[in-house]
Amino acid sequence: MGATTPLGGDVPSTWSALLAGESGIAELETPWAERLPVRIAGTLRKDPADVVDRVHRRRLDRSQEVALIAAREAWADAGAPDVDPVRLAVVVGTGVGGALTMLDQDDRLEELGPRLLSPFTVPRLMPNGAAAVVSLEMGARAGTHAPTSACASGAEALAVGAMLIRAGRADVVVAGGTDACLHPLSIGGFARMGALSTRNDTPELASRPFDQNRDGFVMAEGAGVLVLERADFAAARGARPLAVLAGAGVTSDAYDMTTPDAEGQIRAIEEALRDAGLGRGDITHVNAHATGTPTGDLTEAEAIRRAVGTHPLVTATKSSTGHLLGAAGAVEAIFTVLSLEHSVIPATRNLTEVADGVDLDLVADEPRQAAPAAALSTSFGFGGHNVVLTLTKP
Repeated sequence: MGATTPLGGDVPSTWSALLAGESGIAELETPWAERLPVRIAGTLRKDPADVVDRVHRRRLDRSQEVALIAAREAWADAGAPDVDPVRLAVVVGTGVGGALTMLDQDDRLEELGPRLLSPFTVPRLMPNGAAAVVSLEMGARAGTHAPTSACASGAEALAVGAMLIRAGRADVVVAGGTDACLHPLSIGGFARMGALSTRNDTPELASRPFDQNRDGFVMAEGAGVLVLERADFAAARGARPLAVLAGAGVTSDAYDMTTPDAEGQIRAIEEALRDAGLGRGDITHVNAHATGTPTGDLTEAEAIRRAVGTHPLVTATKSSTGHLLGAAGAVEAIFTVLSLEHSVIPATRNLTEVADGVDLDLVADEPRQAAPAAALSTSFGFGGHNVVLTLTKP
């Protein structure tokens, strides 16, 4: 597994900060933020410039840089599998892709004219750019895919990766999600629709999933990547699996562009359970999508309660990381794997008063020692995208 987030520049540092109850949310230290109604976000703890060389930085959008950083860590963590390139695939999803490049180069066009545009503008702004960069890095020739399912993109990438392996089209898949678009337009746009927390004076308290006083999510940037392998391929090379991606449920609401529907989420959970051959009673932990919006949290709490029950230990890690958009599902899948591996559930920050209508066993204040054998990681995106992953101990 590999990640770079507002909590740390890799998986170990991110996980340690999460368990320590740290917050990755801070005030934006940039002049353009001063004119916005929301001036907080989750910025990367480690600058990509410290990791990515100058040649790559000139050619890549920030969302591609962080995807490459996470993919390199994941590949090394997996022991750099010796796999035939035609049996290696890449699936890296994104919510907005290279939007920073598009906006920056548009400013350059207006100020300096077309002759001074970067020659790398198009490959940097393409939504499939991050997946392509990782594919080039790994030499993957079994297919390169880039799901764009808003905030469910990273989770859907893992679901697609599992399908590729099950279909016999790949032995190994590098899968995950990325987004890095902290910009006046993106923050201003989300703020205009009332989706963001406005706690500018107390950024570390702003992301409050399932809390009675939540007022929206906090934008963040980062990437998460996992290496998926066919079980017998991993066994043959002596690899120790961290977890099993036992099932995935992918549904759509066809209900509203921005308002979630519990029925669609319930179907995704039930599909993920059927795919894994498990029942609702087998699930003892849920890493919830839980962004901290007034409507979204209540809808998800209803879906979990109706589809699984009130017995699982539920955590909402966006309270620490902020909302990584297209990277969220992959990073939270990593957290779920680590909970299975280390028998500990991270706490939800800022949960001082459980919201009315949330009837779940929420982990708050301190991490809780537990030994879940099967867990769900839920991801939901604008447009009615629902993706639920079932992860089990190996």
